[in-house]
Amino acid sequence: MTREAAPATGAPPAASRDVAPATGAPEEALPPSPAPADTIMEARGVHKTFRPSKGLAGEIRSLFSRKDDRGGVRAVRGVDLDIRRGEILGLVGESGSGKSTMGRILSSLYLPDKGEILFEGQDVRSFTRNERFGFCRRVQFMFQDPASSLNPRLTAFRTLSEGLVIHRIGTRASRSERVAGLMEEVGLDPALLARDPHQFSGGQRQRLCLARALSLDPELLIADEPSSALDVSVQAQIVNLLLSAKTGRGLTLVIISHDLALVSLIAGRIAIMYGGLLMEVIPRELLGKADHHPYVKALWASAEYSGDSDENLILEGEPPDPQNPPEGCPFHPRCPEAGERCRTEAPPLREGPPGRLAACHFR
Repeated sequence: MTREAAPATGAPPAASRDVAPATGAPEEALPPSPAPADTIMEARGVHKTFRPSKGLAGEIRSLFSRKDDRGGVRAVRGVDLDIRRGEILGLVGESGSGKSTMGRILSSLYLPDKGEILFEGQDVRSFTRNERFGFCRRVQFMFQDPASSLNPRLTAFRTLSEGLVIHRIGTRASRSERVAGLMEEVGLDPALLARDPHQFSGGQRQRLCLARALSLDPELLIADEPSSALDVSVQAQIVNLLLSAKTGRGLTLVIISHDLALVSLIAGRIAIMYGGLLMEVIPRELLGKADHHPYVKALWASAEYSGDSDENLILEGEPPDPQNPPEGCPFHPRCPEAGERCRTEAPPLREGPPGRLAACHFR
């Protein structure tokens, strides 16, 4: 039995996806963003650097010198971001922009080197053991590659019931019933519960990962590239399932993706990263209409539904090296509008029109 979920926007389906383009959606299609005061999670000045192992000699050296002289990949370099209860937030950027790392920090799979992650106003580092246990139930993460995130030794039933057992939810009989219901919710036949992960197709594995994330009734679901490895028709099905789960369960969703066209169809707000920093945070209704950051302009010009084919917006060059990021604005080596100030001073994220933030000296 499969369940087809309708897009949350209520707009007619687009030709290539089962969700409607942002440019053609009716005014009432997207509910207004929740008030900023109703924030479920905040990131404040978050940094994350991945350093290579220094071995025994390095450990001894740093013990006496009291400093860490290793280099490293500076994946996130000072991000401030809020997630509002009940919204769909899109986190967008090129490969290497730091968006997936940021998603894992938000879900506490990684702890930041500097900065804070606040969940309902409380720093997650200060949680007691029981509070962290509750946090893990209320915040769930969907990994980008479903094949590698599923234990090959566990059947679908054990995969979906594992969290219920750990959190002591229900009896054995009620868990079986609940697992069967989860399979139906994501459009999978409960008769497949005895199968191992390798016996499912890519789209079915992604559905299984979604069912696993929903099994604990989370309040916040962070989905990392939930449709990137799938063909277009299956992408639409996964997106519709996410939207259906958001509507039916009252979830807050963070969708991490490199595909601005896709995110622009479903997210109420979009945060765009480059070089480990936020370039812009913008409500969906202003996308393509505001005076965007130059990087966002180029990204939107390449989007499927933008209608902008300005050849001058095609970017040259490569994204910054995360081991040796440039001084100043990380985008200035590729920016057609960069000035001397951009090369020496990183712009702060400043508020422009209502609800829009941009990190640019000229906006």
